[in-house]
Amino acid sequence: MPTSSGLKGTRYSMEINGITVEPELRYSEMDLNPGILKALDQKGFTLATPVQAGAIPCFKDWKDVIAKAPTGSGKTFAFGIPMVEHTDPEGTEVTGLILAPTRELALQIQDELRQLCAFLPGIRVACLYGGQPIERQINLLKKKPQIVVATPGRLMDHMKRRTVRLGKVDTVVLDEADRMLDMGFIKDVTRILKQIPHKKNMGMFSATISREVLDISWLYQRDPVEIVVRPVEEDRPQITQYRLKVDMGGKVDLLCAILEKEALDRVLVFCNTKNTTDRVVGLLNMRQVPAECIHGDLSQKVREKVLGRFRTGELRVLVATDVAARGLDIDDVDAVINYDIPEEGEYYVHRIGRTGRAKRTGRAYNLISSVTDDIRLDEIAAHNRYDIETMTL
Repeated sequence: MPTSSGLKGTRYSMEINGITVEPELRYSEMDLNPGILKALDQKGFTLATPVQAGAIPCFKDWKDVIAKAPTGSGKTFAFGIPMVEHTDPEGTEVTGLILAPTRELALQIQDELRQLCAFLPGIRVACLYGGQPIERQINLLKKKPQIVVATPGRLMDHMKRRTVRLGKVDTVVLDEADRMLDMGFIKDVTRILKQIPHKKNMGMFSATISREVLDISWLYQRDPVEIVVRPVEEDRPQITQYRLKVDMGGKVDLLCAILEKEALDRVLVFCNTKNTTDRVVGLLNMRQVPAECIHGDLSQKVREKVLGRFRTGELRVLVATDVAARGLDIDDVDAVINYDIPEEGEYYVHRIGRTGRAKRTGRAYNLISSVTDDIRLDEIAAHNRYDIETMTL
C-alpha cells in the first residue's frame, strides 16, 4: 500500500486555482533527484500528499504558490522537496530561506529537510531561532549553509550583525504564514522580504488565509498558483467533544475529576495566556498530578526537555498556549482539555486535532465558566458542524 508523508488516516480533496483536481501522484512521477527519492523511500513514502502533488511541480517550475492546507497534511515536504531540488551542493551562498513563527516549528522543518538531504551530503541546513546563544549560530553560518530556516526576530538579529546575507536567495517560504503575521511579525517579515531583491519564487503555506496573508501575497508574489486542500468530510478524526459547566474557581478540581474518572493517561490542556498555564501547573502539582507547561517565555532547552518528558509518559499533563503548541508533533494524546475556550475558532480546530490521530478515537473537554464561553463554543460548533455533548461529573 503506498504511503504518503501526510497525516495518516486522513483523505483530502484539492483545488488548484479554483478547479478540483485529482490529488494522487507518486514521487517517482515527479522527476526528482535520485538522492531525494532514496531518502523518501527510506522513510517508506511513495505517494505524495495532495498539497505536495499541487505545490512541488509549481515550485520546480519557479512559480509562486499560496497554499491553504491543514496542519499535518505534509506542507514541509511540499516546499522542502523542490527547495532541496534547486540547491547546488557545491554552493556557498544562502539560496533557500524558510520563515517559521516558532522555534519548535523551525526545528521541526530543519529536521525534515535534513532527512531529505540524507543522501545529498553537500547540502547544508541551518536553523536560526531565539533562545539559543547567537554565537553558536554564527559558527553554524560560517559553514556556508545553502538553506536557512529561521524565526523572523532572530533572522533580523543576524541581518543587523551581517552574519547572514540574503542577496542570493532564489526561493523564500513563509510557513504557518497566518500564525506568523498574527503574532505581530508582519514588520519583520516585510523588512526581510525587502532584502531579497532577486528571488525567483515565493511560497506561502497556511492553515487559514487571513487578510494579512493576502496583503503579503499581493505585495510580494506574482500571479501565484492558489492551492486549497480540505479534509474529506467523512474522514474527519473521530473526536467526541464535551461541554462541562463550572464556576471559575472550580476549574482545576473539575480538571482533576476528568483525569481520574475518564482514566486519561496523556492529556494536553490548553489555556489562553502564559500566566494561566503557570497557575494551572502549580495547582495540579499541589494535587500530585505530574504536569508541566510550555509557553513563549520558556527557553528552547526547557521546552524540548518538557516535550521529551511528555512524549515518554513521564508527564501525565502538558499545559500549553496556542502559540507554543503550534507545530508540535505529538501522537497518542488521549484527550485535549480546553481550560479556556479559545478566542478564535481556528485555534479550537487545531487544539482538538491533537487527539484522535492515526485513525484512533479522541476526546475533547471544554470547561465553560461564563455565558461568553457558552456563546463562543456554540459559534465554533455551528461553524464547524461539530456535535458537542453536555456532560456532568
